[in-house]
Amino acid sequence: MTSARLEAFSDGVFAILITILVLELRAPAAAGAAALRPVLPAFLGYLLSFVFLGIYWSNHHHLLQVVEQVDGRVLWANLHLLFWLSLIPFATAWMGSTSFAPVPVALYGGLLLGAALGYFVLTRALLALHAADSTLARALGRDLKGRVSVGIYVGAVVLACRWPLAACALYVLVAVMWLVPDRRIERTLAG
Repeated sequence: MTSARLEAFSDGVFAILITILVLELRAPAAAGAAALRPVLPAFLGYLLSFVFLGIYWSNHHHLLQVVEQVDGRVLWANLHLLFWLSLIPFATAWMGSTSFAPVPVALYGGLLLGAALGYFVLTRALLALHAADSTLARALGRDLKGRVSVGIYVGAVVLACRWPLAACALYVLVAVMWLVPDRRIERTLAG
């Protein structure tokens, strides 16, 4: 089977998650600029989560551009990724409402770690269906950035228990690493 339905379903989930994320933001009751101060943590959490969801959506889209076929294993691997991402709005709201307390920040990092591992599982399920010299295999390569991200997430979750803002800085670091879309697939398709 082709990847068209998988991509359409995933795009819908990403759109819903971003909508849920913004619905968690609460407008202040007062009209002055000072009224924004209490909602700043929630907004910063929203901004970070929006960027992460955008990164996952963009890379998921690029990934599926070189996929020739999918099977049941790939469908479940994709659902596994979407499961972790679906919890991001919850963790974002909790993190923002507690002004980045240790446990919510650690949970947030745990979900990011779960999503990173989910993406890895998805790519491995796709690689199992494609030839070793396929466009997909050439495009994915060693995935150094993905491996480094997992290591940073593990360190950040541990760090969050004592220094939650330092853990958040590491989450931002990973987001910055991935802000430039992964060009491996585009280069492989162009070459």
